Amino acid sequence: MNRLFQTKQHQFFRRILLSAVTLLLAVCSINANAKPLASPLEGRWDITVDVAGKPSPSWLEVRHSGNHTLIGQFVSFSGSARPISEVHFKDSKFNFSIPPQWEKGDKDLSLEGTLQGEKISGSLTTPEGKTYTWTGVRAPSLKRTTPPVWGKAIKLTDGNAIKGWHAVGTNQWVSENGVLKSDKSGANLITDEKFSDFKLHVEFRIPKGSNSGVYLRGRYEMQVTDGKGLEPAVDQLGAVYGFISPSEMMAKEPGEWQSFDITLIGRMLTLVVNGKTVITNQEIPGITGGALDSNEGEPGPLYIQGDHGPVEYRNIIITPAK
Repeated sequence: MNRLFQTKQHQFFRRILLSAVTLLLAVCSINANAKPLASPLEGRWDITVDVAGKPSPSWLEVRHSGNHTLIGQFVSFSGSARPISEVHFKDSKFNFSIPPQWEKGDKDLSLEGTLQGEKISGSLTTPEGKTYTWTGVRAPSLKRTTPPVWGKAIKLTDGNAIKGWHAVGTNQWVSENGVLKSDKSGANLITDEKFSDFKLHVEFRIPKGSNSGVYLRGRYEMQVTDGKGLEPAVDQLGAVYGFISPSEMMAKEPGEWQSFDITLIGRMLTLVVNGKTVITNQEIPGITGGALDSNEGEPGPLYIQGDHGPVEYRNIIITPAK
């Protein structure tokens, strides 16, 4: 009788133990699959910095890493996208610091802000120690629900006169037989007309060691560099500056004519360099360094960079969506 009782007692405790282990495994499984609690600061923000009275564009993305830490990336009004190792956020206040990039100072760039609904605002201190105020709004998704209907192609280079463009600063550009030439560093050239979604063909030629760029909507730079023999990178030929590297380096020798064929629909980009597709329907996260503004929901011009060395452009043909 005593042995039977002990056996039943042993079976009872065994069932209790198995139940507890099963419950613990279930809880661990739920915790492993559970998504971290989203922070209201997460997302992408289009920022405008007041630099001594001049509105200057910037951009911020915040996302979570694991259950407790916010990280992100930031584009200041100079330089390219930079990673943020941690964004500190509590009681609607946030801040972060990142190392200097192209700035002359040796201190970290630091930013402080406050979240108020769908807007943020605060101050930014540069590596040189200058402090500016800024405001920001949530960046639009720019997702398109219907495929584009393409309009009539527009040729933006022709003849011996610069038409449909204006220079920012003292103009060094000339037009010769349909070729836009910049023989030295100087002003950037911007289209008078603004565009939303489009297909773009552009041909360019740069000497060894030079650098230029084609800005889509005046906000997203496609890199034009002397990249022959280099590995693909976010700051070399065919890259979306600081964000997207092409799959292959398709650069020709310096001094040879090369081409981009670009399709931009919302944020989605496809790029063909010298006849080879190197970016296929990838999302551009936000504005790149050197953008004209951060108003991503609006149409914008094309602009070609003339302040980084000699460059020539020809056969610039844009086909806007209706």
